[in-house]
Amino acid sequence: MPGPRTIDLNSDLGEGYGVWRLADDSALLGMITSANVACGFHAGDPTTMRKAVTAAAANGVAVGAHVSFPDRRGFGRRDMAIPPREVTDDVVYQVGALDAVARAHGTRVTFVKPHGALYNRMAVDRTLADAVVEALASLGGSLPLVTLPGSEAAIAARAAGVTAIAEAFADRAYDREGRLVSRDRPGAVISDPEEVTARAVRMATEHAVETIDGEVIKLEAQTLCVHGDSPGSVALATAIRAGLESAGFALAPFAG
Repeated sequence: MPGPRTIDLNSDLGEGYGVWRLADDSALLGMITSANVACGFHAGDPTTMRKAVTAAAANGVAVGAHVSFPDRRGFGRRDMAIPPREVTDDVVYQVGALDAVARAHGTRVTFVKPHGALYNRMAVDRTLADAVVEALASLGGSLPLVTLPGSEAAIAARAAGVTAIAEAFADRAYDREGRLVSRDRPGAVISDPEEVTARAVRMATEHAVETIDGEVIKLEAQTLCVHGDSPGSVALATAIRAGLESAGFALAPFAG
């Protein structure tokens, strides 16, 4: 008989400054299978990275580089006009820094997921997407890029021979084009555990999601995200994991 279906559950970790958010991140690591660790550009620092990667490794959680625009004040959520060549350099720098910390402590970076404004703009801006993908290609091309399905980032990755991992957000609202609704709009962030769990299970089983305007759209996903900085993130991750397992899914990292 075939084994259970598998899916990955990811969250953002190490987004503190010096003093790691030990309680929340430690609890999240018991629920998720992949950790997007901040690389210092929007949050985090060397000590925080060390604590995050060692804790992830101890819990059997895959480590990914959560790369960003250089925007600590805005938590990486402000769009920035940076030349593509500099974006490529910045991504190489961030991935390299986190991987060095990870390897120094017995683990390694196995994927890359952009953060905030960089993630959202890459979905629609092919030039920016190409700049990030160029960084991954220059690092050997073996690190998968986590991004929205059907986005410019996914197209750019495939064109360069980089694996694109389709991601869906259980705790964020979508528009009819399959893009994330701006956090400025009411209802963009979903915090009710029951609702978030139902959305996650539907994403995994039906490959579909209801948009903020009530339409149902198709949405492929190999990994589901619950934001680590959201209120009640641990409760959300716990509920999502339980819901997915009840629906017959085994949770496992997409990257080894």
